[in-house]
Amino acid sequence: MVGTELEDRAVAAYLGLAIGDALGATVEFMTPREIRAEYGVHDIIRGGGWLKLRSGEVTDDTTMALALGQSILEQGRVDALAAARAFDGWMRSKPVDIGNTVRRGILRFRQTGEACTPPSEHDAGNGACMRVLPVALATFYHDRAMVRDAVLAQARVTHNHPLSDAGTLCVVDMVQAFLAGHSRVEVLHDQVHRLIEQYPPFRFRGGKPRENPTGYIVDTLQTVFQCFFDTDSFTDCLVETVNRGGDADTTGAIAGMLAGACFGLQAIPPAWIKALSPPVREACEAQARALVGLDG
Repeated sequence: MVGTELEDRAVAAYLGLAIGDALGATVEFMTPREIRAEYGVHDIIRGGGWLKLRSGEVTDDTTMALALGQSILEQGRVDALAAARAFDGWMRSKPVDIGNTVRRGILRFRQTGEACTPPSEHDAGNGACMRVLPVALATFYHDRAMVRDAVLAQARVTHNHPLSDAGTLCVVDMVQAFLAGHSRVEVLHDQVHRLIEQYPPFRFRGGKPRENPTGYIVDTLQTVFQCFFDTDSFTDCLVETVNRGGDADTTGAIAGMLAGACFGLQAIPPAWIKALSPPVREACEAQARALVGLDG
């Protein structure tokens, strides 16, 4: 793929992550019925929500990704210990929000110095997946075995569960396929169907649309897959996703990174880009370009 097109998709994926996060944060933990009563259709980056954010602010989904991305750029590669230190520094900065599994994993790192948490039945959340985009960008030129090692290195600082691992790996494979110019039909067949064959709980067809998704990785990705594959534009994908409510900042962030990588920068509404906090927007754009340039 031509370098400028790859960079365009990488920037779109990172901005999509932040936009989905900012858009979804307003309605996080609300039900679809509550969202309709309050906003009709929620499609404006306006802040507020239970975190009382200013318009354009983002949550842990984006700020953890930026912390991880910075550690990759400083090391020149994905390194578990560097990622753990980056997450520790991020938590010490008193972020607006932090998930329980993430907090537990970082506190364990502080106590032990070990950058890999033991396997746990309680670690099947979406925290490793929501922040993984920098790994997808930085390892674009790597073979799949190296990509897998890199994905799990960052994931297992806080999450060590087969479903979390599988879902996070699938999202990275999807992003990289879109960066390479593959179609949604190809990605559905090659990446998503492979995930479902190996882990049937991720099946997202044949039932009612998932609403009010929890932070469980299966709930999260079923929602994202439904919204991403049943819409035809960046805008429609994100609006459909966040109006499902529940853990809407994270479903929005993951849907945004996928839709950005798929549809490209020109598909993102300029008003949404402009609405992002300028430091966040600038950091996302700069990291995206730097990360895809590591091995290019």
